[in-house]
This record gives sequence, structure tokens and C-alpha cells, in this order.
Amino acid sequence: MAKHPAAEVLCFVSGVDSQAKATTLLQIMTDPLRERMEEARHALLALHKALVDSERISYEKTIGAIRSPNQFLQLLITDPWFAWLQPLSQLIVSMDEALDAKDPLTGAMVDAAVKEAGVLLAPSESGEGFSRHYFDALQRDPDVVLAHAEATKFFGRRRS
Repeated sequence: MAKHPAAEVLCFVSGVDSQAKATTLLQIMTDPLRERMEEARHALLALHKALVDSERISYEKTIGAIRSPNQFLQLLITDPWFAWLQPLSQLIVSMDEALDAKDPLTGAMVDAAVKEAGVLLAPSESGEGFSRHYFDALQRDPDVVLAHAEATKFFGRRRS
């Protein structure tokens, strides 16, 4: 059986458990493409959480308290205040979809997602949309700065 070069490698080990029943242990060695995509996704999730938390604080200082988690979710989805976060949210969702797809990940797919993240994570004082709001969040919140530093370590490491 021919395997895709990026396919997971499976190793079956048979044994007997403590009750003398036959068992099979399935060991899955991690696919390097999957691991890279999951690392990128994890870095972006941590940054996304820091940005969402920061925006919530800013929203509540400016507009007023958010009464419930449900209201907050609705604001995240529909309120223009939070709309600038959508490109990052959409990138994370596309990574989730690629990781959950039946077809195996390809190097091109992972490279494209990592490249898109690298472009997205470029704050700009004179920019518009995500890059400008991202710049502003970095200026006001040290937690965003720390999450940005961690994310850019990953994406900077992968660009070489």
C-alpha cells in the first residue's frame, strides 16, 4: 500500500492487559504538516483570545458593561466594534477546516495559511482595518503585546 509522504505513520503493538485480554495499542506518530498547522493555529488562538479580551475591556469602558456571555457572543458576531477581528477569526476557522478535512494536508496548504498569518500580523499605524486596529491594541494592552511576541516568534521562525 503506497502512502502519501505526509501521511501519519502507524505502529501496531499487540499485548495482553491486566485481565489477560488481548489488546492492541495504536501509536500515531505526528504528521509534520499537521503539527506545523496545529502550532500555527495555537499561536493564533492565543493571540485571538488576548485581542478579544482587550476589545471587551475597551468596549465596556466606552459603551458600557456587557451583561452576559450570550450578549458578548452576539456583539462579537454582529457589532461593528468587533468586526475588525473577523479576518483573524476566519483564518483560524480555515485552519480548523483544513485540519478536519478528509483529504491530507499539503505543504502548499500549510505554507499558505502561515503566510496569510504573517501578513495579517503586521500592525500599521497608518493602515486601515485589521492592521490599524491591531496596532492600536498593541499600544494599549500589554497582554496583546505578549501574545503578539509569542505568535511572531512562531511565524518568524517558520519564514526562514
